[in-house]
Amino acid sequence: MKIYEKAPAKINLILDVLRRREDGFHEVEMIMTMVDLADRLEMEPLSRDQIIISSQVGYIPLDEKNLAFQAAQLIKERYGVKQGVYIHLDKKIPVAAGLAGGSSDAAATLRGLNRLWQLGISERELCELGAELGSDVPFCVTGGTALATGRGERLERIANPPQCWVVLAKPPINVSTADVYGRFRVNKVDKHPSAAAMRAALEEGSFAGMCASLGNVLEQVTLNMHPEVRQLKESMIRLGADGVLMSGSGPTVFGLVSKEAKLSRIYNGLRGYCKEVYVVRMLT
Repeated sequence: MKIYEKAPAKINLILDVLRRREDGFHEVEMIMTMVDLADRLEMEPLSRDQIIISSQVGYIPLDEKNLAFQAAQLIKERYGVKQGVYIHLDKKIPVAAGLAGGSSDAAATLRGLNRLWQLGISERELCELGAELGSDVPFCVTGGTALATGRGERLERIANPPQCWVVLAKPPINVSTADVYGRFRVNKVDKHPSAAAMRAALEEGSFAGMCASLGNVLEQVTLNMHPEVRQLKESMIRLGADGVLMSGSGPTVFGLVSKEAKLSRIYNGLRGYCKEVYVVRMLT
């Protein structure tokens, strides 16, 4: 028996950091949605009690450092599963890119093993497990579009964005989320993005309103650390994307585009700056 799970990438339409918490995490307010760029996971049982992960790419860890491995380990320990599993990870989402690729892989592993081992774990319980692995994992378990608060684990489902094209571009650098948060200072934020304005735009199905409400307070930190991200964002705006923002802690920049006729110009223009450019749709 084999189980297949899709692990889509997420983008942040809003990312606001309100304060640093006593537990060391940051209190955030985010609106996230998923796009049709996805890793794919294939899972099958093993006769021996062991977790084995393989992938077609050679630049990701395949041991305890891999979030999918950690997810399998967690679910085995928590529910007393004595079976092993072989997981093949077909990697398409860039790593260390602000697109929650690792978190989505972990979420897909939780969903898949719940089915493979017939554990009957509720979505709420899967989200609670996911929160132990990382702040983005609960959202990746449920998918859709959500307002995330707390450290990202408290989720409220909201209206999906109006359908549009999304151009993703990742420069050839990796960004450490911990490093970006370490340099971030709440008191240096000039203007916080409005989750209420974004939510209203989504409820109205307003593409223009969505573009006007985009905001990410981590963007300034990453843009100052990596000028190539700033250059990429400015290029995407110049090439005609309707709304442009960095996702997560970066370095991936996304552009929202309403008209298909603009796509080839934007795509070809960005390919001059970086090799990793993707044209996808919202997963709504």
